[in-house]
Amino acid sequence: MRLDDERLSDNVEKRSGGGKRTLIGGGIGGVIVIVLALLFKQDPNQVNQVLQQVQGPGGTEKVEQLSKENASAIELFSSKVLASTEDVWAAEFRRLNMEYERPKMVLFEDATTSGCGAAESAMGPFYCPADRMVYLDATFFKELEDRFGVKGDFAKAYVIAHEVGHHVQNLLGISRQVQAMRSRLSETEYNKLSVKLELQADFLAGLWANHAQQMRNILEAGDIESGLNAASAVGDDKLQEASTGRVVPDAFTHGTSQQRMFWFKKGFDSGDLSQGDTGIGLGQAGR
Repeated sequence: MRLDDERLSDNVEKRSGGGKRTLIGGGIGGVIVIVLALLFKQDPNQVNQVLQQVQGPGGTEKVEQLSKENASAIELFSSKVLASTEDVWAAEFRRLNMEYERPKMVLFEDATTSGCGAAESAMGPFYCPADRMVYLDATFFKELEDRFGVKGDFAKAYVIAHEVGHHVQNLLGISRQVQAMRSRLSETEYNKLSVKLELQADFLAGLWANHAQQMRNILEAGDIESGLNAASAVGDDKLQEASTGRVVPDAFTHGTSQQRMFWFKKGFDSGDLSQGDTGIGLGQAGR
């Protein structure tokens, strides 16, 4: 990706010194299960079920706005990607005669707190609709590469753009519509809706890449392939097989590798929000 000349977002908070917390049922096996379960998860109730299993006091956190002076290379990269999503979605919301409310990104070390409860780096990145923030421990990207074999800057950008996609769904009222159906559906049926929500976030990540390329020419050869590899690596079928040795379609919450690649690529190829209905509507964008 060509991001050297891109601006930093002024909406990134850096937290450090929060300390580690204990995971119930801990050990590396528990950590792996949580990573697999929460990778790119958005639904607040599902997030909370695991967040509430994180217990124990943390240290006193230092909280500051991210800047060139206090950021690592990967933190600067993350800030530039967030800035790009801000530009793309601000323009798209203007087209809808709406104002885009930018999400804050919280870059933390080990553990912190969120509007959805405690956050632990082993959970992977997530969007909390309660406080409208994206939470990310930047060391997760090394985990993504080492454990899942996903490499390349654009794979990292895809992770961020996917979480921002959940923020877009929140602003458009899509997440709320899906959540309202939860009490009326069985777990299996609600999982199907969760899959559609996640696939739409993949579509929105692809749409961001399309518009960012048109705006700033940030993509290089191989970037989209890197994004597709990331989408494939975190398909429910692959994650289930890796963690349990078998695939249980009724338990899918994010979609198969093929589905995730399809919707990401559809977003990138079309660049058209109206093409992003995965079966849950487009909220205010569909009116």
